[in-house]
Amino acid sequence: MAGQGGYISARSDAEAVAEWLAEYRASPRTRRAYRREAERLLLWLAERDMTLNQVRRDHLEGFEAFLADPQPRSRWVGPPRPRQAEDWRPFRGPLSPASRRQSLVILQGMYAWLAEAGWVAHNPFRLMRDKRRRLDNRQGGIERYLEAPLWDWFWGWLTGAGSPAMEEGGSSREQYERHRRRFVFGFAYLLAPRISEMSAARMGDFQRREGRWWWNVVGKGGKTGSIPVPPDMLTLLTEWRLALGLSLEPQLDDATPLLRALDGRRGIGDNRLYRLDPRDIWRGRRCPRGRAGGGRPWLGPAPAPGDPALAAPYGADPSGPGRCRAALSRSHGAPFATGYHRPLPARRGRGLAPPAVAAWPCRTKRGAAGADATRDEPV
Repeated sequence: MAGQGGYISARSDAEAVAEWLAEYRASPRTRRAYRREAERLLLWLAERDMTLNQVRRDHLEGFEAFLADPQPRSRWVGPPRPRQAEDWRPFRGPLSPASRRQSLVILQGMYAWLAEAGWVAHNPFRLMRDKRRRLDNRQGGIERYLEAPLWDWFWGWLTGAGSPAMEEGGSSREQYERHRRRFVFGFAYLLAPRISEMSAARMGDFQRREGRWWWNVVGKGGKTGSIPVPPDMLTLLTEWRLALGLSLEPQLDDATPLLRALDGRRGIGDNRLYRLDPRDIWRGRRCPRGRAGGGRPWLGPAPAPGDPALAAPYGADPSGPGRCRAALSRSHGAPFATGYHRPLPARRGRGLAPPAVAAWPCRTKRGAAGADATRDEPV
């Protein structure tokens, strides 16, 4: 009977949900996001003395309204805190229409699994036939761009122009941090990786085949891809390796981290990568989802309709590009050969020339990067 064990060994809703989440053990980020949505539903049901098997279609109207405005606010909404803290809350604030839609989609998948497992008798979310229309996340894009004065300041900051690190008396740490932030920004700008892909990258992931360089990456869903490395990125990689005291080119069997902490040896995790300078690198630098969302800050003319450069790259979700329209494939070198991307400016003395284009347009969704990051030693 549904709710009494079914085909799984669970003895409670929480244990049943835990077994569903265990299916995503190989995708920790996905598992964490799914757990958040399932936990919100379980807590909402607990307030009403209901179980998962008791949820009906009419209950979902109240749950959707709850996601849009969790009340009482003092009980449900609060700043980021460790899960075990007494002042932890399930929400940071009301969910946007796109976030509510995503929550419902995740929970529909959870219920589908629980129904197959015999834990619930039916999937009430399947009855919400109009949820895509009512919660259309293709509307209301947010403009992010950098105007000319801010561009000038940014490039000066990126290269350390006028800072002590550029002078003879600059410390080795300042020099190191300047090289690192230049490489991190160039990596994000030119190859549009996800944060997790950047932190997981290894030196040996950059390989030369058939006369050109490629970046081998494992992306979302464990999908692998080989990304052509443009000349600007290869130059940055060479400079970064020299700053680390390494040879010009990585070796195939080099499994050392690509991005490193201040000691030049340890790797950098996702949260620490955000904290290198979250205000200046990650906010407004690009659409947050590189391949599925048109991640590069396109400044040149857009490709014509039907151009092969618009092919969906590996790991792309067909429903993803609603907010960022200039998605180019990373499966070939077309974006770099045709000038669709803005190359990093050439060096001018010890620094970089400021960009000639005044705006950096990119439609993206609002999101707080690294909200759960902890603060510890410098990296």
